[in-house]
Amino acid sequence: MIVVTGATGNVGRPLTQALAEAGEQVTAVSRHAVAMPEGVRHVAADLAEPAGLAPALDGAKALFLLLSGDLHAPDARPADIIGLAAARGVPRVVLLSSQGVATRPLGPSRVAMRAVEDALRESGVDWAVLRPGGFASNAFAWAESVRTQGTVAAPFGDVGVPVVDPADIAEVAAACLLDDRHAGGVYELTGPEVITPREQAKVIAGALDSPVRFHELTRDEARSMMTRFVPIELADDTLDIISAPNPAELRISPDVERVLGRAPRHFSSWVTRNLAAFR
Repeated sequence: MIVVTGATGNVGRPLTQALAEAGEQVTAVSRHAVAMPEGVRHVAADLAEPAGLAPALDGAKALFLLLSGDLHAPDARPADIIGLAAARGVPRVVLLSSQGVATRPLGPSRVAMRAVEDALRESGVDWAVLRPGGFASNAFAWAESVRTQGTVAAPFGDVGVPVVDPADIAEVAAACLLDDRHAGGVYELTGPEVITPREQAKVIAGALDSPVRFHELTRDEARSMMTRFVPIELADDTLDIISAPNPAELRISPDVERVLGRAPRHFSSWVTRNLAAFR
């Protein structure tokens, strides 16, 4: 049985589906009960209280650990989840980390995530670490304004990074959960091309066959919006990257293709699959 945390999110949902379709027994963990694929067990738990996860870990052969935004706050203790998994006899943990651990190691949220990675390495379980860059699914933040106003609003409109499709992250995660060859692997996950917010807006407009206007936010405006959902440290670290990515953050990583045997999906593929959200 494989435990998937964050099972209702952009990575956890396709991962849960892929594991179920592969014939694996899956326990999906999220804060609130939602519909799950047939045969998938759901456990409601808040990872901020790791003890609540204990029943889901009994008999598990692997854990996919995805930390929600509040678990990046300075007073959070996400490493306790790894300790709990090891104590319950879970032999493998795959951690969704962040590219910034390597490219911006001194950012406050990156320091905290590095500590989680270190705790995993020292836990005694088999492990793999996934370090994605920016997510294509961040474009969901524009869905309502596209539907109602035909507008995309974002900062740094002409600064791009190689955003990765969460479906690719999920497929790499499944491989790491199921295949012993990936034990001890650290995988940097990016898309196949650098793409700016303004270019993303054009892709959405093309898919809709309808005009979409781009409105550039100031950093302060973007920060104010982001801190409604994530800790201020994570918002500032993210804005530092997307305002001035360094060469390592602009690099197209080969790791998706190395694990999956195919090139990563383009942003246009993500838009096509999720176009209903923008109509």
